[in-house]
Amino acid sequence: MASAETIHVDGEWRAAASGAQREVLDPADATVLAVVAEGGAADADAAVAAARRAFRGGEGDWPRTPVAERAALLRRVADLLQRDRETIALTESRDTGKTLEEGRVDVDDVTAAFRYFADLVVNEGGGRVVDAGSDDVHSVVVHEPVGVCALITPWNYPLLQASWKIAPALAAGNTFVIKPSEVTPLSTVHLVRLLAEAGLPAGVANLVTGTGDPVGARLAEHPHVDLVSFTGGLASGAKVARAAAPAVKKVALELGGKNPNVVFADACATDEDFDTAVDQALNAAFIHSGQVCSAGSRLIIEESVRDRFVAELARRAERIKLGRGTEKGVECGPLVSAQQLAKVEAYVASALAEGAALRCGGKRPEPSETRPADGYFYAPTVLDLCHGDMTVVREETFGPILTVETFHTEDEAVALANDTEYGLAGAVWTKDAGRARRVAGRLRHGTVWINDYHPYLPQAEWGGFGKSGTGRELGPAGLAEYRESKHVYQNLAPKPVRWFAG
Repeated sequence: MASAETIHVDGEWRAAASGAQREVLDPADATVLAVVAEGGAADADAAVAAARRAFRGGEGDWPRTPVAERAALLRRVADLLQRDRETIALTESRDTGKTLEEGRVDVDDVTAAFRYFADLVVNEGGGRVVDAGSDDVHSVVVHEPVGVCALITPWNYPLLQASWKIAPALAAGNTFVIKPSEVTPLSTVHLVRLLAEAGLPAGVANLVTGTGDPVGARLAEHPHVDLVSFTGGLASGAKVARAAAPAVKKVALELGGKNPNVVFADACATDEDFDTAVDQALNAAFIHSGQVCSAGSRLIIEESVRDRFVAELARRAERIKLGRGTEKGVECGPLVSAQQLAKVEAYVASALAEGAALRCGGKRPEPSETRPADGYFYAPTVLDLCHGDMTVVREETFGPILTVETFHTEDEAVALANDTEYGLAGAVWTKDAGRARRVAGRLRHGTVWINDYHPYLPQAEWGGFGKSGTGRELGPAGLAEYRESKHVYQNLAPKPVRWFAG
């Protein structure tokens, strides 16, 4: 088991100031996986103070470290991640319930994020030169670190989401305090250990394990925090924004989505096309048991192919192999917690009460050798005959639930896809290139896939419209979140203005 000294402040590992501890459970069988420190407001205050000392108004060791050296450290972290790939993947699998192969993919994606931001900052010039219209003026826009960053990450992709925040924050020269989800903190603890091993100065990276209230709440409101980056649920994100508002600090929020996967009939014209579209719909909805902010949980399909498509979708969904994520051959693991399992059950019950037709799933599976009875397993579920007034269609379920809606025209498809308060991601499937471009252009979502689902690139921005949040992660804009822009205007030939007579 991991040590209960999982709070990292000013280069030292420690227990919670209160001495409190928390058991981290394995979602596959509800056994204790580890014991971690249960931090509180006092621990958050100590971590912020350490980060503040390390930043020293931009004069600390890390903010003043040359960009090339900061980039070199990020690359060392990437190398260490690959060195520990199997260990971290196993930790992530056991902590979150995802399959071991998904854990390996996560480590590789985290590695790519660190390398991307290292390359991005080291290849920048010395600022953006602005033409002032005079040879006697040198005008340039430069970038400086924001300061002390509070980074609050979710339970579904703890390591990946940590990297999307830590890598750009460090690349820009900031110091930070990170608070991982209390449900899945273990891979973040490992990552902070790797940062220290790579040579990051003490106080730059600080970690407090604990709950959103009090730790996350204290970080959001703290007067010495300059930026809060939060990934999680809509209700919690709104609380973070309110807590941060009095200090007028920078806030970046990624708050999930209710993501449409729009399938036109021509995308199913041949047997091969049909097979691909069904396969991708399964991938969109059920990877990591649907516990993905960008999950394609709303299938919006043209009426003429609905019956055949849904029947095959349900047939394949019933054959998805559920079990402990570390077991060979398992395709989907458990939900992350008993609380999440109960929420998923409630969503399915409400959908059936509101008139949805259950095509498969809708229950806990029978226990098996790889699926312990005490695990938080739920069968992949397809709900047909759904409509936009249903709770299960409007709210983010974060579970293995796929709803089916139908359309007849392109305009109707777009209207259905955009009929959501969220706007994180969506996809369109069609063989018509013109239609693909039109629909993609009309969808109000931060990422739109055409004839694909789920891939992302570290060099492309990630974030959403509407209640999916504010700001962006990844890409150049993801780095810009952790910077302040400064305009430096130099007059090379100063002379009197004579505005006033004197």
